[in-house]
Amino acid sequence: QVQLVEAGGGLVQAGGSLRLSCAASGRTFSDYAMGWFRQAPGKEREFVVGINWSGSSTRHADSVKGRFTISRDNAKNTMYLQMNSLKPEDTAVYYCGARYYRSNYVPVQNYDYWGPGTQVSVSS
Repeated sequence: QVQLVEAGGGLVQAGGSLRLSCAASGRTFSDYAMGWFRQAPGKEREFVVGINWSGSSTRHADSVKGRFTISRDNAKNTMYLQMNSLKPEDTAVYYCGARYYRSNYVPVQNYDYWGPGTQVSVSS
């Protein structure tokens, strides 16, 4: 089992920034690809950005390219999401996910474990 806990959500004005973190415990963190997903009211959960086990590869949804940066610190069992130039359409509950996958490829689905989520709200 892998336990994940997100932190750092909140309310910010459009154009502002937030930094989310995801703390992992339970298994060897570096065995897992990690990802950030989000779900807005009335919509399906969608992939936002992911990172491979070592941090050497990342993958972004088109909607966040150039604005969101993912990183991880395997020594601290923690993943981060730096969100800049936030837009009202970024408003959602953000979830971190973990998938047992040691490759340079970054998966966008079939994640095994999820955190409870953290709310990000962007006002116009």
